[in-house]
Amino acid sequence: MAAWDLSVTVEDLGPDAPPVTLSVTSELHVGGVILKLVEKTQIKRDWSDHALWWEQKQQWLLRTAWTLEKYGIHADARLLFMPQHKPLRLGLPNGMTLRLRACFSSPVFQTVIGICRMINIRHPEELSLLRPVEEKKKKKDKDLAEEIYDLTEVPLSSVSRPCLYNGMPAHFADTPQMENIYKMLSVTQPLPAPEVIAKQYRPASVVDKAHINGRWLDSSRCLMQQGIQENDRVWLRFKYLTFYDIDPKYDVVRLTLLYEQARWAILLEDIDCTEEEMMLFGALQYHISKVSQSEPQMLSSSAAMDDLESALQSLEVKMEGESSSASEMLVRHIGYFTVLVKLNCVNVCFRPKRLTLKGYKQYWFKFQDTSISYFKSKEESIGEPIQQINLKGCEVAPDVNISAQKFLIKLLIPAPEGMNEVYLRCENEHQYAQWMAACRLASKGKSLADSSFQSEIRSISSFLAMQKSSPGSHGNTPANDESIDTHSLVSPRYHKKYKAKQLTPRILDAYQNVAQLSLTDAVMRFLQIWQALPDFGLAYVVVRFKGSRKDEVLGIAPNRLIRIDLGVGDVVKTWRYNNMKQWNVNWDIRQMAIEFEGNVNIAFSCVTADCKIVHEFIGGYIFMLTRSREKSDTLNEELFHKLTGGHEAL
Repeated sequence: MAAWDLSVTVEDLGPDAPPVTLSVTSELHVGGVILKLVEKTQIKRDWSDHALWWEQKQQWLLRTAWTLEKYGIHADARLLFMPQHKPLRLGLPNGMTLRLRACFSSPVFQTVIGICRMINIRHPEELSLLRPVEEKKKKKDKDLAEEIYDLTEVPLSSVSRPCLYNGMPAHFADTPQMENIYKMLSVTQPLPAPEVIAKQYRPASVVDKAHINGRWLDSSRCLMQQGIQENDRVWLRFKYLTFYDIDPKYDVVRLTLLYEQARWAILLEDIDCTEEEMMLFGALQYHISKVSQSEPQMLSSSAAMDDLESALQSLEVKMEGESSSASEMLVRHIGYFTVLVKLNCVNVCFRPKRLTLKGYKQYWFKFQDTSISYFKSKEESIGEPIQQINLKGCEVAPDVNISAQKFLIKLLIPAPEGMNEVYLRCENEHQYAQWMAACRLASKGKSLADSSFQSEIRSISSFLAMQKSSPGSHGNTPANDESIDTHSLVSPRYHKKYKAKQLTPRILDAYQNVAQLSLTDAVMRFLQIWQALPDFGLAYVVVRFKGSRKDEVLGIAPNRLIRIDLGVGDVVKTWRYNNMKQWNVNWDIRQMAIEFEGNVNIAFSCVTADCKIVHEFIGGYIFMLTRSREKSDTLNEELFHKLTGGHEAL
């Protein structure tokens, strides 16, 4: 074979050094090229992390046994010889920045696994990286240097085989500086100043939220292939909001960063909540901030949680007869029989008529197994019901306003063409807690005889109790508490709506209901209330459905897809993943096609994000549903890439 010259730029020789020229043949393998290169540079060091990067093809040459001919490399190839692990600035959910060595040659999915291993976060499949939102900096801000916590000195060997010391990775115990970094990761940050909140980017509409989801990096490709260079800044965020096997004993960093992400989502109005819920979120933040100063780290275990676990194990519920499971309810008359008659269209999505003069119509309701039946009166309940609704697989959402004594349960019932919407109105708190618990269990296919029924009622009741105001109770609060900065606890919308002296008593009112919680319990309660919000877990993308002339919004949730009218903001249709038969992407025209049971087919192209991002969201959430306790310690990377990789699947 004829020899020819191959030029390789060696990064370690400096930016001004000329390329190293090697005499090679097409039969020489990549490992041989690296050997020749190392010998010619005459630098004695550990080269094990180095590899060749092919600039024109944007490709790492990681298969060292492959020949230059097999790779298709010729004399005109621009090759760079450089480390695979490089410094990266990582923006965390708590607003802090870490500088660490991340892998630039592996798919982003594996890079995130390495990052999570370094900072002690279990279940790294729930997180990913995204490009940050550009911040508009004023001239006076440019002089302020960003505080960066440096982890670049952590040996790569300790990351691949982490050893725990006192519950944290051993490399954090090496120096006081490293211990300080772990404290930053594991302890909640102080309350942000109102001006810091005001500076942050705040999405003003669903379209703004959709644009943020266009920034997620592709999990199947490496950082270099996506234009991320050494020392660039990316954000680490929880992407798939299905949190598996959270245990305060082992998940200190995971819980802290999750709380910070949830807190900023509330403060920046990424997710909507009622005024009462905002006051409760504010009270919990205030309590967590206060307690974390006296308890520097989260408790490794929670007595309340241990008691609950033991109580659940010994709990046996015996249901009385049919009469005890029947309760008088009020259901909103949604007139879906009249809708069916009036609309001569097959594709009807049933939902309450918003502009109807009819209010709620009273029926006698009966709850049995996983179904609810309703009758005109109690006397007629021994006969055939007006309708029986099976709640298995339905969506259950609360719509509660305690001060207005409004206790609604919103049910989205699966149907071939989407979801039918039904509202139940309860008369009081106690009834609401029972029916909400029953509906939640039934949606999971569990009956009222399930052992978790009573604990679910208690959980709902305690959540309602937290939102109750107790007049005059804040008068017992110490005087220094009266000076709390309420604008650090609620979103800017409430800064405009109320004065601080109006917000303070309301937040302190809610604080009385959470003041006895430990730090761990308070953080867990904050996360539970966040997860109970109706819009929790929704990632928005602007799409154009096939056959439609206007843009619409697709909401991607942990268990369903939602079609939203961009003009009105109404949910038009809902499709669940468990009714999905298959989904495909036409990569040439960048269009997604999804087939559901009942011969329902949808197709759309993406406007604000690449269709690979939507494909990855759907495949990722389906992957999250495959996790089980038996396999919780092993991560099936191959299955994740099969479900999310598309035509670039590994």
